[in-house]
Amino acid sequence: MPEGPSIVILREAAARFAGRKVLRVAGNSTQDIGRMRGRRVLAVRSWGKHFLLQFDGFGLRIHFMLFGSWRIGEAKATPPRLSLGFGRGEALNFYACSVKFIEGELDRAYDWSADVMGDAWDAAAARRKLRAMPQAIVADALLDQTVFAGVGNIIKNEVLHRIRVHPESPVGALPPRKLSELVAQARAYSFDFYRWKQDLVLKQHWQVHAQRTCPRDGTPLSARRRLGRAQRRAFWCDTCQRLYGADRDPRAANPPP
Repeated sequence: MPEGPSIVILREAAARFAGRKVLRVAGNSTQDIGRMRGRRVLAVRSWGKHFLLQFDGFGLRIHFMLFGSWRIGEAKATPPRLSLGFGRGEALNFYACSVKFIEGELDRAYDWSADVMGDAWDAAAARRKLRAMPQAIVADALLDQTVFAGVGNIIKNEVLHRIRVHPESPVGALPPRKLSELVAQARAYSFDFYRWKQDLVLKQHWQVHAQRTCPRDGTPLSARRRLGRAQRRAFWCDTCQRLYGADRDPRAANPPP
Protein backbone atom coordinates (compact mmCIF):
# COMPACT_ATOMS: atom_id res chain seq x y z
CA MET A 1 0.00 0.00 0.00
CA PRO A 2 1.52 3.37 -0.96
CA GLU A 3 2.12 5.43 2.17
CA GLY A 4 1.77 9.18 2.52
CA PRO A 5 5.22 10.14 1.21
CA SER A 6 4.62 8.24 -2.03
CA ILE A 7 1.34 10.09 -2.52
CA VAL A 8 3.12 13.42 -2.00
CA ILE A 9 5.58 12.42 -4.74
CA LEU A 10 2.62 11.62 -7.02
CA ARG A 11 0.96 14.94 -6.16
CA GLU A 12 4.09 16.85 -7.04
CA ALA A 13 4.49 14.99 -10.32
CA ALA A 14 0.82 15.59 -11.22
CA ALA A 15 0.83 19.27 -10.22
CA ARG A 16 1.24 20.26 -13.87
CA PHE A 17 -2.34 19.17 -14.55
CA ALA A 18 -3.80 21.86 -12.29
CA GLY A 19 -5.72 24.37 -14.40
CA ARG A 20 -5.97 22.01 -17.37
CA LYS A 21 -9.11 20.54 -18.92
CA VAL A 22 -9.86 16.81 -18.96
CA LEU A 23 -10.35 15.88 -22.62
CA ARG A 24 -10.66 12.09 -22.37
CA VAL A 25 -11.98 9.77 -19.67
CA ALA A 26 -11.74 5.98 -19.69
CA GLY A 27 -11.49 3.09 -17.25
CA ASN A 28 -13.35 0.21 -15.66
CA SER A 29 -14.51 2.09 -12.56
CA THR A 30 -18.19 1.70 -11.74
CA GLN A 31 -18.35 5.37 -10.72
CA ASP A 32 -19.77 8.01 -13.07
CA ILE A 33 -16.28 8.93 -14.28
CA GLY A 34 -17.66 10.55 -17.42
CA ARG A 35 -18.69 13.57 -15.35
CA MET A 36 -15.06 14.75 -15.46
CA ARG A 37 -14.93 14.98 -19.25
CA GLY A 38 -14.62 18.60 -20.32
CA ARG A 39 -14.09 19.79 -16.74
CA ARG A 40 -11.06 21.73 -15.58
CA VAL A 41 -8.87 20.51 -12.72
CA LEU A 42 -8.85 23.34 -10.20
CA ALA A 43 -6.29 21.85 -7.82
CA VAL A 44 -4.13 18.76 -7.34
CA ARG A 45 -3.93 17.84 -3.63
CA SER A 46 -3.25 14.98 -1.26
CA TRP A 47 -4.26 13.99 2.27
CA GLY A 48 -2.45 11.10 3.84
CA LYS A 49 -2.85 8.17 1.49
CA HIS A 50 -5.50 9.94 -0.62
CA PHE A 51 -4.67 11.53 -3.98
CA LEU A 52 -7.17 14.29 -4.72
CA LEU A 53 -8.32 16.35 -7.68
CA GLN A 54 -10.62 19.31 -7.12
CA PHE A 55 -13.16 20.20 -9.80
CA ASP A 56 -15.85 22.85 -9.69
CA GLY A 57 -18.46 21.47 -7.27
CA PHE A 58 -16.85 18.09 -6.53
CA GLY A 59 -13.60 16.33 -5.86
CA LEU A 60 -12.08 13.05 -6.96
CA ARG A 61 -10.45 10.77 -4.39
CA ILE A 62 -8.06 8.00 -5.39
CA HIS A 63 -7.05 5.47 -2.74
CA PHE A 64 -4.53 2.87 -3.87
CA MET A 65 -5.57 0.17 -1.40
CA LEU A 66 -2.99 -2.65 -1.14
CA PHE A 67 -1.91 -3.06 -4.74
CA GLY A 68 -2.80 0.16 -6.54
CA SER A 69 -0.41 2.03 -8.81
CA TRP A 70 -0.27 4.92 -11.25
CA ARG A 71 1.41 6.07 -14.42
CA ILE A 72 1.76 9.61 -15.75
CA GLY A 73 1.99 9.95 -19.52
CA GLU A 74 2.36 6.23 -20.12
CA ALA A 75 0.04 3.26 -19.78
CA LYS A 76 0.44 -0.25 -18.44
CA ALA A 77 -0.69 -3.30 -20.40
CA THR A 78 -3.52 -3.91 -17.93
CA PRO A 79 -6.73 -1.85 -18.23
CA PRO A 80 -6.79 1.18 -15.92
CA ARG A 81 -9.38 1.73 -13.24
CA LEU A 82 -9.35 5.34 -14.40
CA SER A 83 -7.55 7.25 -17.14
CA LEU A 84 -7.78 11.03 -17.50
CA GLY A 85 -6.47 12.40 -20.79
CA PHE A 86 -5.25 15.96 -21.30
CA GLY A 87 -3.85 17.97 -24.17
CA ARG A 88 -0.55 17.08 -25.88
CA GLY A 89 -1.35 13.40 -25.34
CA GLU A 90 -0.68 13.50 -21.62
CA ALA A 91 -2.63 11.31 -19.22
CA LEU A 92 -3.06 10.31 -15.60
CA ASN A 93 -3.60 6.55 -15.33
CA PHE A 94 -4.64 4.75 -12.14
CA TYR A 95 -4.73 0.97 -11.57
CA ALA A 96 -6.24 -1.38 -8.96
CA CYS A 97 -7.42 1.53 -6.84
CA SER A 98 -10.57 2.89 -5.26
CA VAL A 99 -12.27 5.76 -7.11
CA LYS A 100 -14.70 7.95 -5.21
CA PHE A 101 -16.32 11.34 -5.78
CA ILE A 102 -16.61 13.84 -2.94
CA GLU A 103 -19.37 16.36 -3.45
CA GLY A 104 -18.54 19.97 -2.69
CA GLU A 105 -15.22 21.41 -1.62
CA LEU A 106 -12.47 19.14 -0.37
CA ASP A 107 -11.78 21.55 2.48
CA ARG A 108 -15.12 20.54 3.97
CA ALA A 109 -14.32 16.84 3.79
CA TYR A 110 -10.82 16.71 5.25
CA ASP A 111 -9.07 17.56 8.48
CA TRP A 112 -5.85 18.87 6.99
CA SER A 113 -4.26 19.15 10.43
CA ALA A 114 -4.07 15.33 10.59
CA ASP A 115 -1.87 14.99 7.48
CA VAL A 116 1.61 14.26 8.85
CA MET A 117 3.29 15.79 5.78
CA GLY A 118 0.89 18.69 5.33
CA ASP A 119 1.60 22.34 5.99
CA ALA A 120 -1.37 22.40 8.37
CA TRP A 121 -0.11 19.46 10.48
CA ASP A 122 -0.95 20.05 14.15
CA ALA A 123 1.25 18.09 16.56
CA ALA A 124 -0.66 19.33 19.59
CA ALA A 125 -3.93 18.06 18.14
CA ALA A 126 -2.31 14.66 17.50
CA ARG A 127 -1.22 14.46 21.14
CA ARG A 128 -4.75 15.29 22.30
CA LYS A 129 -6.19 12.56 20.10
CA LEU A 130 -3.67 10.05 21.46
CA ARG A 131 -4.47 10.92 25.05
CA ALA A 132 -8.11 10.13 24.27
CA MET A 133 -7.20 6.54 23.33
CA PRO A 134 -5.11 5.29 26.29
CA GLN A 135 -6.01 1.61 25.79
CA ALA A 136 -4.92 1.48 22.13
CA ILE A 137 -1.52 -0.04 21.48
CA VAL A 138 0.92 2.31 19.78
CA ALA A 139 1.10 0.13 16.66
CA ASP A 140 -2.62 0.71 16.08
CA ALA A 141 -2.48 4.38 17.07
CA LEU A 142 0.17 5.12 14.45
CA LEU A 143 -1.99 3.55 11.75
CA ASP A 144 -5.07 5.55 12.78
CA GLN A 145 -5.55 7.91 9.84
CA THR A 146 -7.60 10.34 11.91
CA VAL A 147 -4.47 10.94 13.98
CA PHE A 148 -1.60 10.28 11.54
CA ALA A 149 -2.94 10.54 8.00
CA GLY A 150 -0.33 9.08 5.70
CA VAL A 151 1.44 6.77 8.15
CA GLY A 152 1.53 3.19 6.92
CA ASN A 153 3.08 -0.04 8.08
CA ILE A 154 6.66 0.73 7.10
CA ILE A 155 6.61 4.09 8.85
CA LYS A 156 4.94 2.51 11.89
CA ASN A 157 7.63 -0.14 12.33
CA GLU A 158 10.51 2.25 11.73
CA VAL A 159 9.21 5.04 13.97
CA LEU A 160 8.71 2.69 16.92
CA HIS A 161 12.23 1.34 16.52
CA ARG A 162 13.61 4.87 16.19
CA ILE A 163 12.01 5.95 19.50
CA ARG A 164 12.70 2.58 21.21
CA VAL A 165 9.07 1.70 21.97
CA HIS A 166 7.59 -1.81 21.71
CA PRO A 167 4.60 -1.89 19.30
CA GLU A 168 2.29 -3.44 21.92
CA SER A 169 2.80 -0.66 24.46
CA PRO A 170 -0.52 1.00 25.36
CA VAL A 171 -0.64 4.68 24.46
CA GLY A 172 -1.68 5.55 28.00
CA ALA A 173 1.45 3.93 29.44
CA LEU A 174 3.85 6.16 27.53
CA PRO A 175 5.54 8.95 29.50
CA PRO A 176 4.78 12.45 28.13
CA ARG A 177 8.27 12.66 26.61
CA LYS A 178 7.76 9.42 24.66
CA LEU A 179 4.32 10.52 23.50
CA SER A 180 5.86 13.70 22.12
CA GLU A 181 8.63 11.67 20.44
CA LEU A 182 6.02 9.43 18.83
CA VAL A 183 4.22 12.43 17.33
CA ALA A 184 7.40 14.21 16.24
CA GLN A 185 8.98 11.16 14.63
CA ALA A 186 5.81 10.18 12.76
CA ARG A 187 6.31 13.41 10.81
CA ALA A 188 10.12 13.41 10.73
CA TYR A 189 10.36 9.83 9.46
CA SER A 190 7.71 10.53 6.81
CA PHE A 191 9.93 13.24 5.34
CA ASP A 192 12.97 10.94 5.53
CA PHE A 193 10.92 8.30 3.71
CA TYR A 194 10.02 10.93 1.08
CA ARG A 195 13.68 11.84 0.43
CA TRP A 196 14.87 8.24 0.36
CA LYS A 197 12.02 7.24 -1.97
CA GLN A 198 12.93 10.01 -4.40
CA ASP A 199 16.57 8.91 -4.32
CA LEU A 200 15.55 5.23 -4.85
CA VAL A 201 17.30 4.16 -1.63
CA LEU A 202 14.34 3.65 0.71
CA LYS A 203 14.90 -0.04 1.46
CA GLN A 204 18.55 0.57 2.23
CA HIS A 205 17.44 2.67 5.21
CA TRP A 206 15.05 0.15 6.75
CA GLN A 207 16.23 -0.69 10.26
CA VAL A 208 13.61 -3.28 11.25
CA HIS A 209 10.90 -3.49 8.58
CA ALA A 210 11.34 -6.82 6.77
CA GLN A 211 14.74 -7.20 8.46
CA ARG A 212 16.11 -9.98 10.68
CA THR A 213 18.58 -8.37 13.09
CA CYS A 214 18.50 -5.15 15.06
CA PRO A 215 21.26 -2.83 13.78
CA ARG A 216 21.63 -1.27 17.24
CA ASP A 217 22.39 -4.33 19.34
CA GLY A 218 22.47 -7.35 17.03
CA THR A 219 19.40 -8.97 18.60
CA PRO A 220 17.33 -11.17 16.27
CA LEU A 221 14.15 -9.22 15.57
CA SER A 222 10.71 -10.37 16.60
CA ALA A 223 8.04 -10.39 13.93
CA ARG A 224 4.33 -11.06 13.69
CA ARG A 225 2.22 -11.33 10.58
CA ARG A 226 -0.82 -9.77 12.25
CA LEU A 227 -0.59 -7.50 15.25
CA GLY A 228 -3.23 -5.41 17.01
CA ARG A 229 -6.63 -4.37 15.73
CA ALA A 230 -5.12 -3.30 12.41
CA GLN A 231 -3.76 -6.84 11.92
CA ARG A 232 -0.63 -5.59 10.12
CA ARG A 233 2.87 -7.01 10.00
CA ALA A 234 5.16 -5.89 12.80
CA PHE A 235 8.92 -6.08 13.32
CA TRP A 236 10.64 -5.02 16.54
CA CYS A 237 13.60 -5.57 18.84
CA ASP A 238 12.87 -6.96 22.30
CA THR A 239 16.20 -5.64 23.58
CA CYS A 240 16.04 -1.95 22.75
CA GLN A 241 12.28 -1.37 22.32
CA ARG A 242 10.66 -1.11 25.73
CA LEU A 243 7.24 -2.59 26.43
CA TYR A 244 5.66 0.20 28.47
CA GLY A 245 2.87 -0.74 30.85
CA ALA A 246 3.83 -4.41 31.15
CA ASP A 247 4.97 -3.88 34.73
CA ARG A 248 1.58 -2.44 35.69
CA ASP A 249 -0.77 -4.91 34.00
CA PRO A 250 0.47 -7.81 31.83
CA ARG A 251 -2.82 -7.76 29.96
CA ALA A 252 -2.46 -4.11 28.93
CA ALA A 253 -0.11 -4.87 26.08
CA ASN A 254 -2.47 -7.44 24.58
CA PRO A 255 -6.00 -6.00 24.53
CA PRO A 256 -8.67 -8.40 23.26
CA PRO A 257 -9.60 -8.06 19.57
